[in-house]
Amino acid sequence: MDEREEVIKVYSEDDTSRALEVPSDITARDVCQLLILKNHYVDDHSWTLFEQLTHTGLGRAIEDHELVVEVQSNWVMEEESKLYFRKNYAKYEFFKNPLEPRHLQFFCEFSNSDMYMSLTGKKTSGAPTNYGFCFKPNKSGGTRDLKQLCADDEQSRTCWMTAIRLLKYGMQLYQNYMQPYQGRSGCSPLNITPMRRGCLRLNSHGSPIAMSNMAIHRSQSWFHHKISREEAQRLILQHGLVDGVFLVRDSQSNPKTFVLSLSHGLKIKHFQIVPLEDDGKLFYTLDDGHTRFTDLIQLVEFYQLNKGVLPCKLKHYCARIAL
Repeated sequence: MDEREEVIKVYSEDDTSRALEVPSDITARDVCQLLILKNHYVDDHSWTLFEQLTHTGLGRAIEDHELVVEVQSNWVMEEESKLYFRKNYAKYEFFKNPLEPRHLQFFCEFSNSDMYMSLTGKKTSGAPTNYGFCFKPNKSGGTRDLKQLCADDEQSRTCWMTAIRLLKYGMQLYQNYMQPYQGRSGCSPLNITPMRRGCLRLNSHGSPIAMSNMAIHRSQSWFHHKISREEAQRLILQHGLVDGVFLVRDSQSNPKTFVLSLSHGLKIKHFQIVPLEDDGKLFYTLDDGHTRFTDLIQLVEFYQLNKGVLPCKLKHYCARIAL
């Protein structure tokens, strides 16, 4: 085994960097694991190393089994190339939710090429949309040898790139996914929960209020009960500042109200959820009563589908870890 040490530089989303001294045969998975431990992040199998070729406006997620030093050896000296450590929820989503079969058609020989997504879109390539991707020969640094394709939207591009990853790496991807790892509990895609009906109870004024809007949210993984603003921020930071990562908690400053803590634009924002009583019925709102919900589950489901007054939709919740 080659025991030589190499120094690699890895960037975060805010463009800060960290130099790591690693074995020359280290894999992308091991680099991610090292950075997860150093940053005290939650390991939910979504962290990835991302290769960005700034000069040509290309980027790709490095597969877990690839050797990082070998990837860097293909870089052209005069090109500003970087490694980024970031979340990629689509990384193994096709194993978790294989909703329909993918009918793959042979396109070209992939053994000597890597697949990249276009980072600059229509600006440099003249593509009809901003959702381009291409195949770049390993040993070529020029744009003449690129085989470029273009999708109609982000979802279509993800589907095509996923299918091609399966065609190129096959069982190796499944082995990467199934390899044991720690910290499974953490950020998870938000699952739609059907609205539930509860028993009736009387409020302090003697009016019947359904139990469902009183405490049903306490059973939800995204509800963290009595945690502080600082603790909420720490939990979200552990999952990376990915747009749409969120949790709901009790307000510490305003009793009987709640707070939605949400990551967007590399910042964590807090939105107060206020309970309103109208004609003996209790509602919850984020926008001063313009949009009302009978319980917090309805509110979360709505903002998963609609941005509304929020800067982005709710996408992935920080799961409450049972003690």
